[in-house]
Amino acid sequence: MNKHSKNGNGKSNDHDPYIFRLYVTGASPNSLRAIANTRDLCEEHFNKNYELEIIDVHQQPSVARQENIIALPLLIKKHPLPEKRLIGDMSDMERVLKSIGVSNGGL
Repeated sequence: MNKHSKNGNGKSNDHDPYIFRLYVTGASPNSLRAIANTRDLCEEHFNKNYELEIIDVHQQPSVARQENIIALPLLIKKHPLPEKRLIGDMSDMERVLKSIGVSNGGL
C-alpha cells in the first residue's frame, strides 16, 4: 500500500490518501447500494486521493472476526486517523461525510 497517492507524473501529492474498507454480504441489495454509494462518494469528494477495498464477509469470514464486525454493510475509514465506522448503505452522503470527519465541501 502506498503511503502517498500518485498524480499523473508519478510524484506524491501533498495529502495522504484516505483509506476505506467496505464490508458487505455478497450481492444483497443493501450491499450493492453500499458499494455504488461509497464509490460515488469517493469519486466525488476525494478526487482520486483514496483507496477503497471491498470485502465480502461471506468469502472472507476471518476478516470480519478480526475487525469485530457486528452489522453490515460497514464502512471503516482507516486513514487518516482516527478510525471511523459507519453502518448502512451509505445513501445519506452528508451523514457519511460527517461521520467520517469530512466536511461536505470536499477536499
